[in-house]
Amino acid sequence: MSEWLLSFGIELNFFPHLIALLVAYLLALPIGWDREQHERSAGLRTFPLVAIAACGFIQASEKITLGNAEATARVLEGLINGVGFIGGGAILVGKMGTRGTATAASIWATGAIGAAVGLGSYDTAIVLSVVTFATLRVMTNFKSEGNPVNLPVKPPDQE
Repeated sequence: MSEWLLSFGIELNFFPHLIALLVAYLLALPIGWDREQHERSAGLRTFPLVAIAACGFIQASEKITLGNAEATARVLEGLINGVGFIGGGAILVGKMGTRGTATAASIWATGAIGAAVGLGSYDTAIVLSVVTFATLRVMTNFKSEGNPVNLPVKPPDQE
């Protein structure tokens, strides 16, 4: 079967891709777990999916961007914008203030984790995952709903 595919110029090499996708998935899982524990709009499914999709986009573009830093930068630019758009959907603006910015930023960071894995920067991906998870877990202790920093901001015409 593989010889037949090779005759059409199709080369299948699953193992490196599976490893990278698994690493991206595992690094995003704790972040998704944290968001799920806090009953946020995105959680255990969204975060790993964002990471593996970002990793997948990088890997899928490897052959067309090989040796071309400008092409790789364009793929990353599109990825950053796309993940930002998804994160924007997690932000809710209401009369009482804005919610979901930490979830949106976490989605963006998870996209960066997936992209880093896709580019082979496993060390960067691990650091991003640990710092993002630690920020969500530790900084929650310092946030209080009564804190003036978290109160809604009134538009100038309503003051």
